[in-house]
Amino acid sequence: MDLNLLRSEPYNRQNLSRQDQLHENIEIFSDRLNHASLIEGIRNSKAQYHIFEHNDMDHLSSLLEATDIDAPKLIICESIYSMDGDISPIKELCDLAEKYNAMTYIDEVHAVGLYGENGGGITEREGVSDRITVIEGTLAKGFGLCGGYITGSAALIDAVRSNAPGFIFSTTIAPPIVGAAIASIRYVCEHNELRISHQERSNKLKQMLRDAGLPLMETSVTHVVPVLIGDPIRCKQAMDMLLEDYDIYIQPINYPTVPKGTERLRITPTPLHTDALMLDLVEALVEVWGRLELKLAA
Repeated sequence: MDLNLLRSEPYNRQNLSRQDQLHENIEIFSDRLNHASLIEGIRNSKAQYHIFEHNDMDHLSSLLEATDIDAPKLIICESIYSMDGDISPIKELCDLAEKYNAMTYIDEVHAVGLYGENGGGITEREGVSDRITVIEGTLAKGFGLCGGYITGSAALIDAVRSNAPGFIFSTTIAPPIVGAAIASIRYVCEHNELRISHQERSNKLKQMLRDAGLPLMETSVTHVVPVLIGDPIRCKQAMDMLLEDYDIYIQPINYPTVPKGTERLRITPTPLHTDALMLDLVEALVEVWGRLELKLAA
């Protein structure tokens, strides 16, 4: 497969007539903490794949170096990892992709609408959007609806339209959702003050949790606020107590979404959560921690 086939236009449609030609002999390089949906897609591709340690560019480089320079390659990662709240080193990843003649696929699902001056995500914030072969996003989360999208070259998008069973045999998004999505995207793009407020609220909540001695997971440098419990049963009990006794819903995260022993509550404040609301949350968490005899941070 000509690696430039999916990067440039115009192109010869006959070259895209068979699905196996799109990924014949391609090798995929996937971050160890990639989302289950990405892993499932990689497995369904039947392509050979390699797993590099999370955000470890040295390990990725060694895997790429051991691969034929002329072989088609695709590096897949997320921009924000939604369980730990950390960020991929996308610039370094792009440098490696260019060095080893690889394509790149970035999942921006947890960043679109929330980062970048126009809400384009971490790739926009870092100024590397034009260096990414495929950017995947969602109309949920930051845009508040459902559905999703990918961006890329005209040739790549046409290849997906023509060859991806998951797209071809899916029902289209309903017109009201499309209209709502257009309105939501326009609004989010034009209101960068929401992103500024969102970051301020998240950082404020993190500090309130630290001050209360609650075990905030410091891996997070984003709006994701994970609080470690480390036990699946008590994680579910904490969620139930918060909902039943305090009218607060927080999603518990257990295995297999996260490794055993790292079960957590994942909090995602919004620009509309006031200091008073966050204080109520922190006080409720402290009480739940005491009732369940959970450890506070040292």
